[in-house]
Amino acid sequence: MAFWRSKQTGSDAKDDSTANVDASGTDSGESSGGVFGKFKSGLQKTRRALNTDIRDLFKSEGRLVDEEFLNDLFARLVRTDMGVGPAETIRDDAAKRLRGRVVQFQEVLDTITEQTRVMLQQDGDAKITFAETAPTIILVVGVNGSGKTTSIGKLANLFHQSGKKVVLGAGDTFRAAAVEQLTVWAGRIGCEIVTGKSEADPASVAFQTVEKAVESGADVAIIDTAGRLQTQQNLMQQLDKIRRVVGKKVEAAPHEVLLVLDATAGQNAISQASGFSEAAGCTGIVLSKLDGSAKGGVILPIRQQMNLPVRYVGLGEGIEDLAEFDAGLFAKALFED
Repeated sequence: MAFWRSKQTGSDAKDDSTANVDASGTDSGESSGGVFGKFKSGLQKTRRALNTDIRDLFKSEGRLVDEEFLNDLFARLVRTDMGVGPAETIRDDAAKRLRGRVVQFQEVLDTITEQTRVMLQQDGDAKITFAETAPTIILVVGVNGSGKTTSIGKLANLFHQSGKKVVLGAGDTFRAAAVEQLTVWAGRIGCEIVTGKSEADPASVAFQTVEKAVESGADVAIIDTAGRLQTQQNLMQQLDKIRRVVGKKVEAAPHEVLLVLDATAGQNAISQASGFSEAAGCTGIVLSKLDGSAKGGVILPIRQQMNLPVRYVGLGEGIEDLAEFDAGLFAKALFED
């Protein structure tokens, strides 16, 4: 049987370090330029690696864009884990625009930035699609260690700050730490949470979360699911069961199924995306831990191969370090020196 908790305070909130929440409660990115400041700060490891590698191709008098230069550029792009396909596209675009000319570092960087923006551009709006009639039901899936539960907390805070009433569902019933972590997030944010007994049926917790959201007039219900590998078919079947159960309570639910991918996982994140997308019917991606990786280029093959929109990116450990994805700002932050 599940039970509900409202805002937790004092000793009930546990140790904030469990939820990886910035104790100051401040947004370190805002002071350095809003969303772009967050992107630039979060991508600094990738940007430094890229800029150093590309700058090393140049001498003070510039560099002739020939086959040798283009091959060297391709090799450096691949190091960011963007994969062969996107690196080839960027190299070929640079060849079309610049071949045979002596160019400076900045001109090459501007060319790469623009092509990256084009490749990351998404049809329509990358934002969450809210149901016409509340509540909007969001399932969040991903492997253990991907930053799934932390991303849920940040997403709930983002909605809460915009004035929406949020209910969380701790559906990862096989991991006590996940339930505890999500409870801490709920306490910090000030939203209700539905939990169940250890190893309770996750579908039951999901159903009762939706039930609570309907009864309380919540705008959004966000349901955590057990971290699982994409090759574990029995666990994938559990995701399908959760989808069916919540759909019985709210028509067309879940309205979004967000897949959390760890940017530090590099190319392995793509196989995760493929497996989860097939099993869970994913509608979008949350790319976490970009601030801890020099392989932020992995977002390109994910977009190219999966054709899933990137909804949000995680750019730090603070409660507000989650940003809606913007292709132009992201590309600029990835390369701007």
